[in-house]
Amino acid sequence: MRTDSVKALGIIPARLGSTRLPEKILRSIDGKSMIQHVWERARQAKKLEDVIVATDDVRIQQCVEGFGGKAFMTRRDHPNGTSRIAEVMGRFRQDFVINIQGDQPLVDPKALDEMVSIFERMKDVEVLTLAVRMTDRASYENPNVVKVVCDTEGNALYFSRAGIPFFQGRQDRAFSFLKHLGVYGYRRDFLLKFVAWEPGILENTEKLEQLRVLERGRSIRVIETTYDFVSVDTEEDLQEVEKRLQSNPVRN
Repeated sequence: MRTDSVKALGIIPARLGSTRLPEKILRSIDGKSMIQHVWERARQAKKLEDVIVATDDVRIQQCVEGFGGKAFMTRRDHPNGTSRIAEVMGRFRQDFVINIQGDQPLVDPKALDEMVSIFERMKDVEVLTLAVRMTDRASYENPNVVKVVCDTEGNALYFSRAGIPFFQGRQDRAFSFLKHLGVYGYRRDFLLKFVAWEPGILENTEKLEQLRVLERGRSIRVIETTYDFVSVDTEEDLQEVEKRLQSNPVRN
């Protein structure tokens, strides 16, 4: 049950355009559209007052409203999902917003609650994100898998498509790295300022918008979770998610 003291909103930016998996948001997984899986799991988070889908496509709006969700239509000219949720947040007054990826149907509601809890406890945190520790070298070498390295306080030092940290010579510790999961939390005021900033050199080089924050000398708190949400970008990803849902419907 959501409490009146909580002031956090979950927003799922969703568009149909996708080069590797066309119209993936509306693809069926185990009898439901991908966006419905994401919305239903996000709705399980106890610290989100509501979950809204932000879209510029009437087909997505109709799909969301068809399963009982809320969909807000936005402008078509947004450069990314963060800009899209900022438009929606202009209509609301919640203190925090969680940017939930529309192509992660296995998103963990407990992790979303933890993000809000950190905002409540740590007044200096303006933006935070999730990462999972992995030992898969193929993922480490994959430029589509974004890696992040952090300082001792858990703040991001850098995000990259390259393999970071670079493992040189003999290592005393077992190989592992942090995979960035792409889910963000923002304080409302910070989000509205962030989308007005011009992209910097690093963001334009890596094509990672979170680097805009670091280039401005601001901090991103990274929360290490134990669960990989699996972003659906290919038919193989779609099959992997369906297999997980069918094999363990309670956990997933």
